[in-house]
Amino acid sequence: MDEANLLQVHELEKSYGSFQAVKKVTFDIRRGEVFGLLGPNGAGKTTTISIIAGLIPHSGGEVIVDGRLSIENSIETRVKVGLAPQELAIYPKLTAYENLEFFGRLYGLKKQDLTSRIVEMLELVGLSDRAKDLAANYSGGMKRRLNLAIGLMHRPLLLLLDEPTVGVDPQSRNHIFEGVRELNRKGLTVLYTSHYMEEVEALCDRVGIMDGGVLVACDTISNLIAKMGGSMIEIGVEGDSLHPGLLEAMKAQANVTGVESIESKDQPQMGYLLRVRTDRPNHALPEIVSALTGFNQSFQSLSIKQPNLEDVFLALTGKSLRD
Repeated sequence: MDEANLLQVHELEKSYGSFQAVKKVTFDIRRGEVFGLLGPNGAGKTTTISIIAGLIPHSGGEVIVDGRLSIENSIETRVKVGLAPQELAIYPKLTAYENLEFFGRLYGLKKQDLTSRIVEMLELVGLSDRAKDLAANYSGGMKRRLNLAIGLMHRPLLLLLDEPTVGVDPQSRNHIFEGVRELNRKGLTVLYTSHYMEEVEALCDRVGIMDGGVLVACDTISNLIAKMGGSMIEIGVEGDSLHPGLLEAMKAQANVTGVESIESKDQPQMGYLLRVRTDRPNHALPEIVSALTGFNQSFQSLSIKQPNLEDVFLALTGKSLRD
């Protein structure tokens, strides 16, 4: 077993009848790392997280937590994993304090340790002043913050966060975001999924991207972006059609590595958007303009963009993160 890895997922599979939700997924999470797991809706992220948390059985493969097979040491393994699920796991008719007390007792916390841990978690998520209020009276964002605190009560080694900031107000989102950062600085290992790409880019050391139950990429963010192949030049071309030879002429240029065209279906008057990839944008730019001029194609906008994680995600899945 690799001592550097707190979590190892090897050829994980999950089937529901003939439908295979997770297909031989393999990745690891190092101790002290924040690992992002991304994918469009239905990609298999939540299923994978649920298996790691011990909520549902897997159909094949294995999950190893802190050097132990989770299936062989289910109780011992589960106490090492904390979960803040996408569906809220709180009791609305209890106060925040009572919720934390209930879940803390489930994990064996007692007396002074239980009390001090409740106070610590309430402070972490910014709910100390609302500790005695019923959870039913909380805003959506406050419920998410309480959900996070519950997942942390038993001091897990690994925290699974499944869309922890979805649909919350900016204040709650910031509390959750900064809370995760602070916990990670103290050594907590985190698996983080989000529909907010900026959160993933700011928090995560490495990222795995799932699509259709398959892990299609796994690497550091900088390495994933580097594989995109340099800069992108975006050109807004006027008119209702492109000259049939334009794209091939652009592809033939010495400093162009790829070209794609996107028709504006919602606003036909906007024409086409051309995306040209290049490792040498300053050299490619005059070649592109020359090709456009040669085919009498007018353009109304031109910009040079450095690729980001959103571009990587779109290229690998054909979807935006919020699809």
